[in-house]
Amino acid sequence: MKEILTKLVEAYGPPGNEAQVRELIINEIKAKVDDIQIDVMGNIIAKKKGNIGEKSIMFAAHMDEIGLMVTHIDKNGFLRFTTMGGVKVFNLIGERVRFANGTIGVINAEFIKNWKEIELHKLFIDIGVETKEEAQKLVAIGDSCGIERSLVDLGNRVAAKSLDDRIGCAILIQMINEIQEISHNHDVYFTFTVQEEVGLRGAKTAAYGIDPDLGIAVDVTIAGDTPEPPKIDLHLGKGPAIKVKDVSMITNPLVKDLMVNTAKKHNIPYQLEVLPYGGTDAGAIHLTKAGILAGCISIPCRYVHSPSEMVDMRDVEHSVKLGLQLIKEFV
Repeated sequence: MKEILTKLVEAYGPPGNEAQVRELIINEIKAKVDDIQIDVMGNIIAKKKGNIGEKSIMFAAHMDEIGLMVTHIDKNGFLRFTTMGGVKVFNLIGERVRFANGTIGVINAEFIKNWKEIELHKLFIDIGVETKEEAQKLVAIGDSCGIERSLVDLGNRVAAKSLDDRIGCAILIQMINEIQEISHNHDVYFTFTVQEEVGLRGAKTAAYGIDPDLGIAVDVTIAGDTPEPPKIDLHLGKGPAIKVKDVSMITNPLVKDLMVNTAKKHNIPYQLEVLPYGGTDAGAIHLTKAGILAGCISIPCRYVHSPSEMVDMRDVEHSVKLGLQLIKEFV
């Protein structure tokens, strides 16, 4: 999985600009599913038919990453910008960014006497030009960029930008690879969604079109196992987390119990997630139409929404197994 994960996390894909990620995913899965549709929003909806097809299950992982958008170009070619998603301003100074056309920039700040005063309006992007006219040949108002970072392989763990949620995309790709070997009754929709970071937008329309009997988001969650962490009882390497609650949803007990009982039955290590902030595509899925049974497989992640997010690949492998077993256990 690390090979495809490396390609995914190093790809460009801020909200609304997921085309490069979408192309990577389609090339990986097109020969292994029965049907692929790209909807108006840009979601990939890949269908794997079941033996009976009486019910349907939707798995969702989002392709977009947090990013920045150009709002102003000054006379010297420096770019001012706004954020797309939950960008932490203090993480940006000194980072490199990449635009869709390959233009690279460096983020820095105006003179700051007191570093507690770091605010977005004090930051700028330097793309190495000397005038506004030179800059306008490379970027325009409204162009988006994402952090430029490569994946680092740490053995059992990896660190990279945009593991939120390219790790979920990698899990769905691996599920597609392995579902070829199992018999399943239900139709399964592997959905790679857009614009999750700016309001769960892609999942909302995709779920409306699919109208599944069960929807499962696959996304990262906050780990609580670093020095002086937030009071969240989630740890890298102890298995995927089964969501109980976040800001966007309270998991239906029927779904939570299905996931817990499936993990126990198949000896899959798991944790329970109660997240006091944030949300996932499951929050949009469960409110679609008259309501959909929905849950979330969460991968514990350190340093979420930073340029160096970190996950444990053993949790990733167990997430694949849990997802595949849920397909067979759902009745």
